[in-house]
Amino acid sequence: MAWVLGVFGLAVLAYVGLCLFYALFQERFIFIRFRTSLRHRYPFPGVFEERFINTLDGAKLHALYFRAVRPRGVLIYFHGNTGSVRRWGKYAQRFVRLGYDVLMPDPRGYGKSRGDLSEIALHDDAELWYQQVLKQWKEADVVVLGRSLGSGLATPLASHHAPRMLILETPFANLLEVATNYLPVLPYRLLLRYPFRNDIAMKRMACPVYILHGKFDNVVPYASALRLYSLVPSSVHREMITFPKGHHSDLPRFPRYQKFLVRVLGPELGAM
Repeated sequence: MAWVLGVFGLAVLAYVGLCLFYALFQERFIFIRFRTSLRHRYPFPGVFEERFINTLDGAKLHALYFRAVRPRGVLIYFHGNTGSVRRWGKYAQRFVRLGYDVLMPDPRGYGKSRGDLSEIALHDDAELWYQQVLKQWKEADVVVLGRSLGSGLATPLASHHAPRMLILETPFANLLEVATNYLPVLPYRLLLRYPFRNDIAMKRMACPVYILHGKFDNVVPYASALRLYSLVPSSVHREMITFPKGHHSDLPRFPRYQKFLVRVLGPELGAM
């Protein structure tokens, strides 16, 4: 009997240790950050510029602003959790070709952005970028797009404003569901400091919502995106674009992805 209690005690200690480890180091799992030297020059095609914002709490935020030849609007692109605009910037051209300027910010700790992390700070930073865009554009010309973890910034931001539309690529209802999908044994409701409650924000949405998700996504469960879609208010135009063979990072390779962009954002400028 003593050995049974001993094994049970070790199991409990191991579980508590795992919980403490996650509580202390969760940011390293959620935000896969790569810093970029402030002297780095980005080699992307087309016309673009670097933009910086200094925040009240001492952070320095960085973004790339890509310019279309004859812009019909601006798209704010909140990228995924891995890498910085050094990686994600190449995707801006798919929207520039459709006639949209693209603002692509890096969260704190990514690329050239600096500052202490917290979920509140990240939402405040997204608001700062939105307000900067409104200095150049009418809100009716602003499109907000969130990719994966970026949906956790794009959704609450759009719910507090009235952009032209919200586009979510491989989003989640909340990060609790994503974490549980990876390791379901941990008490994430007690441990997780970054719940990113898209499900709560979505209930306040007033602009059109488009959700794109692959059924074979092994990072963000398709069921989580489907639940998020179900929470869009009935008074709001909504579409769920499902990719039956899509995974987490390959949706743009499907022809219907580009067809979707052309349909909701407009034809390529060269085709007009």
